[in-house]
Amino acid sequence: MTDERNYHDTIESSERLVELIEAAATGDREAFTEFYRETSHRVFGLARRIVRNQPAAEEVTQEVYLQVWSIADRYDSTRLSPIAWLLMLSHRRAVDRVRAQQSATDREIMYGHTHLGRDHDMVSEEVTQRLEEQSVIRCLTTLTALQREAVALTYYGSRTYSEVADHLEVPLSTIKTRIRDGLKRLATCLGGGAN
Repeated sequence: MTDERNYHDTIESSERLVELIEAAATGDREAFTEFYRETSHRVFGLARRIVRNQPAAEEVTQEVYLQVWSIADRYDSTRLSPIAWLLMLSHRRAVDRVRAQQSATDREIMYGHTHLGRDHDMVSEEVTQRLEEQSVIRCLTTLTALQREAVALTYYGSRTYSEVADHLEVPLSTIKTRIRDGLKRLATCLGGGAN
C-alpha cells in the first residue's frame, strides 16, 4: 500500500512539475519560483557531486535555472519527466564547468611553464654575459703572450698549474708567477684601471 501511494505521489508531483514548466514557459514567474523551490535541492546536489565545490555548484545551479527559464517552452513531457530533464540539463552544465576549469588550469600551467618558469630576465642576463665576455676578451689582449697562454690553459683549458707547467715545459714556479701576474693585470683591466 505504501509503495502504491508513493507511486501516485510521484506521478502527481511529476504532473505538477510539468504544469509549472508550462506556466513558466508563458512567463509566469510565480510558477517558475515554485518549480525552483521544489527542485533546486536536486540540481544543487548533482552539481555539487560533479564540480566538488560549493560556490561553483551554486553558480551551476543558477545557470541551470536561467536556462530552464529561457527554454521552458521547448520542454517535451512525452520524452522526459521534469526531473529527468532538469537533471540532464544540470549534468551537462556541471560537466561543462569541470571541463572549462580543467582547460583553464591546463592553460595556466602551460603559460607558467612557458613564461613564468624563469627566475630572471633571460635577455638581460644574456646581454650582460656577452658584455662580460667581451670585456674579458679585450682585457686578455693586455696580457703578455706568455701570461695569456698560461691563464688560458688553466682557466679555459681546465688544467692544473702542474699540467700547464708540464705542457709548456716550464718550471711550476714560473707558471704560478705568470698566472698570478696575468690575473692581477686582468683584474685591473676589468676593474677599469687599464685599457
